[in-house]
Amino acid sequence: MKKNLLLLLSLTFAIAVILSGCGKSEEEAKKDNDAKNTQEEQGQEKEHSDKNEEDKKEEEPTKESADITSLISYMEEETQGTAKVLYENKEPQVHKMEDVSISLDSYSLVELKDFHTDFAIPFNDETNGGVILAKYTVKNDMDKDVYYMPSLDITYTGAPKYYTNYKDLIPEDQQLPTKLNYQTGYELKAGEEVTGYIAYPFGESHLAKINELGTVTVMVPLPITEKDKYDTSIGSEGRFNLAINAQGSEKVSSNAAFYQDKATMDNMGEKKMLKEKSNINDSKPIGDVNAVLEGYQFTTFTPNEVEAPRFSNFTNGVTLLTVKFKLDNKTTSEIGLSSLSSKLTVNDGTQYLLDEGMLLNYGYKDVIKAGETGELLQIYVLDQEQYEKIWKDKAFEIELGPIRNQGAEDISKGKKATFILPK
Repeated sequence: MKKNLLLLLSLTFAIAVILSGCGKSEEEAKKDNDAKNTQEEQGQEKEHSDKNEEDKKEEEPTKESADITSLISYMEEETQGTAKVLYENKEPQVHKMEDVSISLDSYSLVELKDFHTDFAIPFNDETNGGVILAKYTVKNDMDKDVYYMPSLDITYTGAPKYYTNYKDLIPEDQQLPTKLNYQTGYELKAGEEVTGYIAYPFGESHLAKINELGTVTVMVPLPITEKDKYDTSIGSEGRFNLAINAQGSEKVSSNAAFYQDKATMDNMGEKKMLKEKSNINDSKPIGDVNAVLEGYQFTTFTPNEVEAPRFSNFTNGVTLLTVKFKLDNKTTSEIGLSSLSSKLTVNDGTQYLLDEGMLLNYGYKDVIKAGETGELLQIYVLDQEQYEKIWKDKAFEIELGPIRNQGAEDISKGKKATFILPK
């Protein structure tokens, strides 16, 4: 009897263990299945969330465009006008002045209409017009402080005035002239970099004019190394050419192929290449300066309406000859680029023309320092008909010199050099 009872108990216990084990497996399987479903749901949610984040990032404007957007919104609110972006460019332009550089990082031409009469004066007494919003960065890579007044004025062919910053259009703390100002002496510390905006207003009539031209020019001033001592300036003055519509963009691109004389840089008219030659490398000494003829360009030139009176004597059309030299200054004095002159002889030596310094961008501060090498352009205005019918197949001979310093004093003892343009 005891034996049967023990057998029954053992059998019952075994069945209980089996049933318990089966029940546990089903429960664990259910838990595993639930966990798997939860992980899949979480994965789908994460994937959906990641996708939303990516979409959001794609939809979010860049910081720069957000800055421009906020500036435009501020301008609308301040002026009670309505703004619309007409053209923008985000390709930077950089001008170096030794170890100090300034870059035009980006700019936008914004139409501003129906604004309050309180803002009319800088808009040529009109209540419709436009604003160029330009972003600049000034960087000092020198090991000492410099002083930089950001008088980055805009001009164009036939401009009645210089266009400068109007401080009431955008927040003052965003403006470059606020960050570099007279209270701090325009100081830019060694290694310092400053970024800010300038707002240039144009009345409706002036806006129409620059739209017709397609480009405007920003004049880049020089830094000085001693406060308030403007004779301590370094580098050469520069220019930024700003296209303000599609036509202007094409103009800026095409102008890049030409030597940067005043006719090109100031958009004085249309150039068309007739003949050019580069990498000539004809070297001749002029005293202690080594002059190298590097290249030349013959172009037909059609002046625009504003510049046409300057070329009124050329009734048969205008051909420009721009010649590029490299000067290696081995003297102990600087070379003043605005002081140099040359003579072009044509028609087998029977006629000659002098260089046209007024068609070059050199100023008093443009020099090649002692021991340094720099570029020199010379330009000549030719009668197009005589060029085509008589001169173009004959020799062109250029006499360069003497070399002069910044004060126009002869530093080559009257010496000159003659170059013949190769065919």
